[in-house]
Amino acid sequence: MRFVRTTLALLLTAATAAGAHAEPAKTREQVQAERREAIRTGDVYANGDSGLKLNELYPQRYPAQAAVPSKSRAEVRAELQDAIRNGELVVAGEGQTLREQFPQRYPALAVAAGKTRDQVRAETLDAIRTGDMVAAGEGGLRLNEEYPQRYANGRALYAAHSGPAAASAVAR
Repeated sequence: MRFVRTTLALLLTAATAAGAHAEPAKTREQVQAERREAIRTGDVYANGDSGLKLNELYPQRYPAQAAVPSKSRAEVRAELQDAIRNGELVVAGEGQTLREQFPQRYPALAVAAGKTRDQVRAETLDAIRTGDMVAAGEGGLRLNEEYPQRYANGRALYAAHSGPAAASAVAR
């Protein structure tokens, strides 16, 4: 019974998520058919903390998956030659690519023009002033999201002084 509830909950979650991505709504029969197919092929998560699907835990109980078309031998060899030429192979036991370990052996990579120190400082100071920096902790929120009352006046002043372009940026 627990298996059926877990399966049904997963399928309902998947159906809800699919609806959130502007796909056409599925009928009850379509959802039931998908559920039956998922159970038949073992494409449902097993009970417990393994995080694996039934067809991953018990492959002998379910039909084999269709093979994904692979690359030809010539394509693989061409990719290997490119990796060797560009120094993209990882050195055995080192965890670094050949380019990282021996940069003098390979041509320099084209580097895009970066920002100046003054530009970076100005952006950092602006982010501190507007609270547009990630707050400490595991939430991943920015300071102006975690403490909106602290940064409301600064955002309004910034919008007033910078004109309509900044006002639309502040509204985001």
